[in-house]
Amino acid sequence: MDQDEILLDAEERMEKAVEHFTSSLTGIRTGRASAGLVDSIRVDYYGSPTPLKQIANVSVPEPQQILIRPFDVSSLDEIAKAIQNSDLGMAPNNDGRVVRLNVPALSTERRQQLVGRVKELAEEARVSIRNIRRDANKNADQAEKDKNMTEDDRDNTKELVQDLTKKFEGKVNSSAEAKEKEVMED
Repeated sequence: MDQDEILLDAEERMEKAVEHFTSSLTGIRTGRASAGLVDSIRVDYYGSPTPLKQIANVSVPEPQQILIRPFDVSSLDEIAKAIQNSDLGMAPNNDGRVVRLNVPALSTERRQQLVGRVKELAEEARVSIRNIRRDANKNADQAEKDKNMTEDDRDNTKELVQDLTKKFEGKVNSSAEAKEKEVMED
């Protein structure tokens, strides 16, 4: 691998790690309703676990309510059961046509738990980015051993990989801080 390939590979993988982290944050609830809260829910639909958004339309008609309108009304009970079995901590209201989820206000204790979860996810993302840095540095060392790059090129590549690492860790940190602030707001 040459310098450009190593950097491109590292950047793509780090971008994916940040995207994964960002998508994980959407599932963490704040005091407001969001369709992202139910994204991770899988419903037993005709014997197979199916993502909720594939079998129902999810909307947020009010700041404190999520409305789930299934494409097939016969799946209402399964949707309600999946929501109860999830870790959302919300009770679904099934009126025969739609399922309503009322998003209760968060207690201070629950907010602190959610902030802790945000910190855990952020640390996992940072560890993932650092592992990608380690792999890129190994590739640079190997390229130098294989005589595909000089010692100076290897050192330059490692510096550029470190710059990428700082850039993507900064993205993770700013996303985490924003989510923590959002969770702690009323």
